[in-house]
Amino acid sequence: MQPPDQPSGDWHCEACGPVLPLYVPSHVNREVLVAAVTEVTRGDGVPLWCPWPLPQEWVVTGVGWVADDRDGARGSVLACSGPSPVTGEPADLLLVAESPGTGLAGRYVGSSGPDFGPSLADAMAAGPPHAKLKAGGHPTPMWSVPSGSDRSAYVGEARAVWLVAVTWPATAGYLLADDLVLLDLAEWLPPEIAYGPRCARLEGVARNE
Repeated sequence: MQPPDQPSGDWHCEACGPVLPLYVPSHVNREVLVAAVTEVTRGDGVPLWCPWPLPQEWVVTGVGWVADDRDGARGSVLACSGPSPVTGEPADLLLVAESPGTGLAGRYVGSSGPDFGPSLADAMAAGPPHAKLKAGGHPTPMWSVPSGSDRSAYVGEARAVWLVAVTWPATAGYLLADDLVLLDLAEWLPPEIAYGPRCARLEGVARNE
């Protein structure tokens, strides 16, 4: 990742070309989420999705966004952690909202390329949705897409941008089968949200761990 140069002002990745930097605060609490909402509502005004109510014993463990000074945010990510609904072992859920071509979710899914259009088209052609949730009050179908073997990934569309859910371990994907409801924190930030230590998944290691 190379910082902006004078001619273009773009951050640059040797593999991907021009990219937007990812900002991840070192911890998360209500004040950090308020600041994150301010950032993600600039630019495209992408949602900042959070399960609400949170699953039992789950807490919010991080937040991030991709943006530049010219155009504002094009993507957001929120991390939650708690016991897996299948095994009870520690599990993580990352929820990403991003404009097409941003590439934020790909770093968590472990996919190549900046967009999920082809993968989602293949999954939709193969059959009905693999999961359904409610995002911003609207039923939202989600399809499973290829990911690292240590995780599961589901992609859909909400508010005209990608909605991507990634869980570790893969069996934690059953969270999406349990009538998960997503709230856009840009619309309301519940004071009852519980917080935990920052989720290491936010660093975006796109490989099996």
